[in-house]
Order: sequence, then C-alpha cells, then structure tokens
Amino acid sequence: MTLFTLGAILCSLLALATALDPIEVKGNKFFRKDGSQFFIKGKQTFSTIEIAKRAKIQIVYHSTCAGISYQLRPNDPLIDTEQCQRDVKLMKELGANALRVYHVDANVDHDGCMKVFADAGIYLLIDLDTFDTYIVPVHNFWTTRHYTKFAEVMDTFAKYDNVLGFFVGNENIASKDDSLVAPYLKAAARDMKAYRDAKGYRAIPIGYSAADIRVGPMLQNYLVCGGNSSESVDFFGLNTYAWCDPGTYTTSGYNDLAEEARNFPVPIFLTETGCNVPGPRQWADMEAVFDEDRMAKDWSGAIMYEWIEEMNHYGIVSYGPPVPKGEPMVDNDIIYDGFTRKGTPTPIHPDFDNLKTRWATLHPTGVSRGDYDPGQVVTPACPTSTQGGWWLVDGNSPLPVLDVIPTRHGAGRVMLQSTGTAAVEGEHVQDSDGGQFVQDVDEDSQAATSYISFSAIVVLGLSFFWGLGGT
Repeated sequence: MTLFTLGAILCSLLALATALDPIEVKGNKFFRKDGSQFFIKGKQTFSTIEIAKRAKIQIVYHSTCAGISYQLRPNDPLIDTEQCQRDVKLMKELGANALRVYHVDANVDHDGCMKVFADAGIYLLIDLDTFDTYIVPVHNFWTTRHYTKFAEVMDTFAKYDNVLGFFVGNENIASKDDSLVAPYLKAAARDMKAYRDAKGYRAIPIGYSAADIRVGPMLQNYLVCGGNSSESVDFFGLNTYAWCDPGTYTTSGYNDLAEEARNFPVPIFLTETGCNVPGPRQWADMEAVFDEDRMAKDWSGAIMYEWIEEMNHYGIVSYGPPVPKGEPMVDNDIIYDGFTRKGTPTPIHPDFDNLKTRWATLHPTGVSRGDYDPGQVVTPACPTSTQGGWWLVDGNSPLPVLDVIPTRHGAGRVMLQSTGTAAVEGEHVQDSDGGQFVQDVDEDSQAATSYISFSAIVVLGLSFFWGLGGT
C-alpha cells in the first residue's frame, strides 16, 4: 500500500474518514449510526470476459435511495477521479449510496474517487481478491500468497469509513464439484477477520457473493454454521437472474429465497439481479425484495446489474456507440473490448428511467437498532455431503489451515484437517502459484490431490473488476 508521510495528506485522509458514518452489523441487519436500518439497493456491472480478467463495481443503496452497479474496464475504476465525478451525478439521480468493486490495485491512490463517493453519500463493497489471487475451484487452496494480497487490499481501504464491507470471493462455486472449494473460502473469511481485528481496524463486515445454483442453500448455511462467529462470514450475497418479466414472486422462486433466509444469522442480500429477457426491464422484483411482508424482514436489499452498456445489453448508461462491426478492435484509454468506457454517461432508455421510478417508490422502514433483538436469528446446522450430488463437503469438519490443503478423493467427500503440517507422498507437480500438487491413487484408483505451499509463514501483508461475464 502507499505510505503517506506528509502531515497535510494525513490530515486530508482524516477529514475523508469522517465524511460518512460507518455502517454496522447487528444480527442479520445493517444499521446506520443513528440506529435506522440500512437496506441495499443497487445494480451490478459485468462484461462477458472471464472473471479473473476484469474489474467490476456495484452500487448499493439506503432504504430511501436507489443504487446502481458501476464498471468500466479491466483496471481499477477507483483511480480516475475525473470519471468518478462525471458518473456520480447520474448515480445520485438514481439515489445510489454504495458501490461494489470486484478487483482493485492496492498500490495506487484511491483518495480522489473515495472522496467523490463519500461526498455523495455512497459506500463501497470491495472484493479482496486480485486478478491473480482468485480462489479457483480447480486447484483448491488458501495460501500465504493469497492471504498477503487480500491483506494488502484491506490495508488500503480499511481507513475509509465509507467502506461497507469486503468480499472474499464471487461465484467461485459455479458448477457441480466446485463445492470442494467452500472450506477455503470460509478459511479466507476466518483469517481475514482475524487479520482485521489484529490490525485494530473497525469491524468491517467480510462476506461472500454466491452463484444461484443447486448448492446455494447448502453453501449459504455452511458459511455461517458451526456456532463459531470467528469462522463465519459476516454477510452473504446471492447472484440471481430468476425473475424475468413478466415474472412473479412465486414463478421466480423468490418465495423460496425468502423462506431459505428466514431468521438467517447474518445480513443477506442479492448481489446481482436484473434479468433482461425479454426487455425492457421493469425491475418488478424490487417490489418483493423491499416488501416487509415478503422479503425485507430478512433480506437487506439488492444490487442490480449493470452500469455500462456492453454486448450483453445489461447496461443502463452508455459512453458512446460501440465500435462498428467489421472494424478492427482497438483497446486504449477510452475504448476497450469494442465499447467506449470514458466520458459523459448517457442514460439508456427506458431501463434507466424504469429503475429510477421503481426505486423512488420503495422505502422500507425496517427496524431500529434499539428495538431489534438479534437473539431471534438461527444458526443453521452444517450441511452434510451428498454422494454423487452437488454438495461434497462435510460441513462439520475443521477448516483448512493456511498453506495446508488436505487430500480430497475424486468427486467424493472432502475431509478437512486442522493440522499445520502434512506428509504427502506422490508425484510433485509444480504449479504457477509457487506450490506443489501431489497426486496419489486411493484404493479405488481415483485421483486425489493435495497442495503444499513452499511457504508456511503467516505474514501481516502491507499494504474492480470491471465486467466479468454475466451469468
């Protein structure tokens, strides 16, 4: 992270830090300093490029505001103060109060954009993983290198009071057999919470954003089960595009989402939503999310997809026409992947107007912090593995230790050990992550893999993901 030594700069950072009061978590609610409940209203931004190669921003909102997701190009979007100043005008028109940023550069200055958004009353959700530290389900591991990079991002952004929370991952589990990576996501949350507390940072919530697939309820429960809050995520997000016009509360399955989140022990909200089929979008699902008789008693809002118009046609603003078909693709400071990504944003009608109108009508009151009893929440039982099914983790097993990854057997259950050492025999295959994969053969001759990092030292690291492919 950048180290500031000039007193004037330090003073300006202190002034920035007090621009917005931090949002706090109590039970399964977000609360403002004045005790009123904070609801997320937002929209998410993705492109059609694979997740590990883009940076992305999302905007979330207060109960009296609306929000939008913000994404421009693969590099960190929070370093261009002038562009942030241009974009924030329309964000305020929509009522935005927060952004989600998927990948950032921990070594550059973010003060300009952070101040722009703080002055506009906008909070941020920051993903801790960087372009090269995404926890990939193909090679399940949680190493010192990941830990250090995550810590660098936290160090860079923890000083801003308008940081709403951190994510340890986004849709890392997206298909069958991917659930084996879940323990490493939970271990990442555990270790980052411990790092946060050891550094004396405020209790910035740390959570996860999940894909809407068949393991959803099991993953949702797994990340908060066990009765040890130090090992649980502080919030849970779900990416879903199930409500397509002319959908309803029941045909979309939102009624099931409401039931699955009943008395959930931490805040839960939609981290992506906004089906664009057939279009134009009416954003009718927002009525259910913010209706206290349906979802708002347990759900804390939604983030909509997305800010910039790209080939997936989810955007609600444009910076100019796309590169005409047949012309060579040019990537520069203004154009990337065939779309202009800098300049004055222009609303795309009628999606922009429909969203603005919808959000303007939604004002859930929630509950005051003083009247809220967190004892009513319920910690779910840990899910058990299902042989041949999608959920393959024994939820009651201890979590992985940094740099030690237990053996897993084919597509069967993964048994986790809490030991800090491992003795493995087999063929060592060097991977690109600075570690070794060790391949054995079990009694059924099914492949099993373990990962041993070259480094077993835990260090306190110093210190957006513009469009990934949509779902």
